[in-house]
Amino acid sequence: MNVLAINGSPRKKWNTATLLQNTLDGAASKGAETELVHLYDLTYTGCTSCFACKLKDGKSYGKCAVRDELTPVLEKIPDVDALILGSPIYFGDVTGMMRCFMERLFFPYLTYTRPPVSLFPGKIPTAFVYTMNVSEQLMNENYGTLIGANEQVLARMFGHAESLFANETLQFEDYDKVVFSYFDPEERRERWKTVFPQDCKRAFELGVRLVQS
Repeated sequence: MNVLAINGSPRKKWNTATLLQNTLDGAASKGAETELVHLYDLTYTGCTSCFACKLKDGKSYGKCAVRDELTPVLEKIPDVDALILGSPIYFGDVTGMMRCFMERLFFPYLTYTRPPVSLFPGKIPTAFVYTMNVSEQLMNENYGTLIGANEQVLARMFGHAESLFANETLQFEDYDKVVFSYFDPEERRERWKTVFPQDCKRAFELGVRLVQS
């Protein structure tokens, strides 16, 4: 079994990447082969609206025709057994690099038919891992639509989806170096020591669950 995780954070060893690695570790504990891709290592664009993926009898029907550094990643996905996306929340949404990736991933599989169907070959379990500065309450009040929409489209494209959240994450290693008075840094550091390990444990369990499903 092959499990692929996509890191939409510019940081390779911080909150989002750590949770994704724990998810992969959970999958690996059940024998899966795993890979973590860092989107910020790649040069690519979002969807260019060329519609080559929609042309009748087109050579790129059902797949993205744009050729760039994202292409090899997209070409791997039909052969994986589980897919995990991860992103911090920036200004109420996933990062720009993750959004561009999602456009390139989803649109070629979605048919312009009634009803729309997915051209993805088969069904695989998927998950979206989010990290954010806000509390769970504020997340539920402000980001429910975003999270629900992403989960819905993942389920529509691939067959199954779930979400995992880490709230009130540690943004800086040293808060004394930045202009910051939004909350008490000491409280946030303590939360990172006590709560974030629990988030990592939940991520590990998510990886196990994806493989077993």
